[in-house]
Amino acid sequence: MRLRRLVIGIFLVSTVATLGLGATKLVIAGRDGVYGAAMQLAVDLYKAEHPDVDIELLKLPYGGLYEKLVIDFREAIGAYDVVLLDDVWATEFMSLGWLANLEALGFTAEPDFVGKALAVGCYPYAQGALYAVPHVGNVELFAYRKDLFDKYGLPEPKSWLEVLGAAALIERYEPGIKGIVFRGKKGNPIVTGFLPIFWSFGAEILDENGRPTLNSPQAVAALKFFLAMKAFAPAGVEIYDSSELRDALQGGTVAIATEVWPAWIPALDDPAKSKVVGQVEIIPHPGLVAESSPVIGIWLLGIPSASKNKATALDFLRFVSSPEVQKTLALEVGLPPTRVSVYQDPEVVAKYRWYPAQLAALDASRPRPRLPEWAQIEGVLGDYLQLALVGSMTPEEALAAAQARVEEILR
Repeated sequence: MRLRRLVIGIFLVSTVATLGLGATKLVIAGRDGVYGAAMQLAVDLYKAEHPDVDIELLKLPYGGLYEKLVIDFREAIGAYDVVLLDDVWATEFMSLGWLANLEALGFTAEPDFVGKALAVGCYPYAQGALYAVPHVGNVELFAYRKDLFDKYGLPEPKSWLEVLGAAALIERYEPGIKGIVFRGKKGNPIVTGFLPIFWSFGAEILDENGRPTLNSPQAVAALKFFLAMKAFAPAGVEIYDSSELRDALQGGTVAIATEVWPAWIPALDDPAKSKVVGQVEIIPHPGLVAESSPVIGIWLLGIPSASKNKATALDFLRFVSSPEVQKTLALEVGLPPTRVSVYQDPEVVAKYRWYPAQLAALDASRPRPRLPEWAQIEGVLGDYLQLALVGSMTPEEALAAAQARVEEILR
């Protein structure tokens, strides 16, 4: 079907050129890697059906994409017609009027979209108008070795206390296997790993009046628990980032990983990369005082306010976010969808066994605070969490210092 569409598309493009008809041009600012491959496939499919539309796709690294978007938006240059954006950038872009109101352009979000994924594209969060469509259904997940849990009669962990107990037991009786692994590198890695625990202890970044509450008793308890996990973690976990965590899990040297992301999971069942094929169970995070609260990490598609081709850009957004195209991108490239129907599609679930758990995690997820200053706050919190992890500060000292710095940022 895909080949047939492409052949037809090529024929139509040739015909249009022969007749001398002009073409509308869209410029898409997107990511490199898997996201770039998925968008390239979407572009090829769209052009096969719309030979009169010329599309230039930019595949940029994370930092380069953000910089180019900010420069373009700030100066209202209008160089891009469709942009891919991390949801942590969304509040800044939407609050400054840099993205077009999609509803005003005629886009209607169907109820098939995962509600939590759709909410991060709205401004104000969840309640306001839609400014960006969820494109990549990223969410933080929890992983554990089911073979080892079954061996010791351990149930699927429902609370963080059960997690700590299982880590201690398995490390004691399984030579060469550490109980638990997490990301300890300062900045975004340690904050992303800590937030599900922080929230499950009932702690909050801000209170209902928008004041920081980083050093609340709940927050201190959460950090003490986080530090307790270190006793069962690999040596050097203070500098662990994604690659070290993935290597430990795939290498079969840890029983529990507090954090995995959809893009990392397929390798766990690849015999060429993993020593634990079929042995790792993927589930939403455990809870404690509060229910499970994984971090959501949606990538969104929006139309810049300065775009000169909004009508065609909107048509492309409708196309790429349709259930048919989301299913194709999931099956052929592995792009996590944002529609419920795709997560429940039997053909998709047969290929990705963890998708029911991923949908449950999306439903339980929480976004990082919807503040333009979040990047600064995350950096500060990440620095002090790591100082506590290496033992340079007590949990109380680290969170008090973070609280003071964040108060300055928000003043």
